Amino acid sequence: MIVKDISLNKIVQGIESVDEKWTEKARERTAQLVMPARALGRLHDISERLCGIQQTLEPSIDRKATLVMAGDHGVVEEGISAFPREVTGAMVQTFLKGGAGINAIARHAGAEVWVVDMGIIPELDQDLLEGGDRFLVRKVARGTDNLAKGPAMTRSDAEKSVLTGFELASELFMKGVDILGTGDMGIGNTTPSAAIGAVITGNTVEMMVGRGTGVDDEGLLRKQDAVRQGIHVNRPERGDGLDVLSKTGGFEIGGIAGCVLAGAYHKRPVVIDGYISTAGALIAYAICPAVVDYLFAGHCSEEPGHRVMLKHLGLDPILDLGMRLGEGTGGALAMGIMEGALKVFKEVLTFEEANVSGSK
Repeated sequence: MIVKDISLNKIVQGIESVDEKWTEKARERTAQLVMPARALGRLHDISERLCGIQQTLEPSIDRKATLVMAGDHGVVEEGISAFPREVTGAMVQTFLKGGAGINAIARHAGAEVWVVDMGIIPELDQDLLEGGDRFLVRKVARGTDNLAKGPAMTRSDAEKSVLTGFELASELFMKGVDILGTGDMGIGNTTPSAAIGAVITGNTVEMMVGRGTGVDDEGLLRKQDAVRQGIHVNRPERGDGLDVLSKTGGFEIGGIAGCVLAGAYHKRPVVIDGYISTAGALIAYAICPAVVDYLFAGHCSEEPGHRVMLKHLGLDPILDLGMRLGEGTGGALAMGIMEGALKVFKEVLTFEEANVSGSK
């Protein structure tokens, strides 16, 4: 299936809601498993949803991958982060060396990790980097503009970031990846995520803005002011995902939105990570609401606005462990739970197969 040079409109036209026929067939099998009715709780929901997405009673998520989208943010100049933006480029190199949180958890989950330069400030040469074969340079620009003073990016750059994420995810799906996790890296990116969340969910700035990497009370007030000012200055249109992204977002957030669209387009499950990934999912949802059928929330972040975002999407997090690292860690960890759910569905005998009489 050709995906290069495809338009956003064509992508949306190619996305269908999940056929409930397969989900219902899966529920019928679950009801026959040799255990009390739905005794493993949400594990059954997960396996049944995967059956519906893949349109089979033999679903597989054996080949897993995480795309870590990286970008820098002009709004950092408002003093909204506890870390300087030079950390973004340094962490990208740490991912490639295999030494970050996402690398450890992805190894445990058996997932590939790919790192994408969607718009970081430094110019990193993949040929000179350790692990550079897993580094994809798709730089839209060297960081966004300051959203507190004007649009973070042009509408055309917003669309480019989404289409780039779509293309990269599509390539992985066409190479045999069964399930994709989304990750992020970008100092300051909880601020645009909060702005996106406030606009699309309609909740207050105070509800959506958290401490991110650990800003103090004064830093929290600066973040709130930056988000409030960004929304006031830019007037993003809630129902127009590209408008919200261009005025208050980030290049890596657009890339994540593209990954979500790709999952729905290719009928593959996508596991979103925390706050930043869910901001990307909100953008994709604003563009095409049907994408939610293909989404799983890996975990719930400590950022207070994350629960609000997940509620807006109608998603229940698989894990709730007080995590707030990002990088795709929660999504990768949740893949193991999802794999366990499928093993139950496919390997547990039915009452008939076990020659056990079920209760009436």
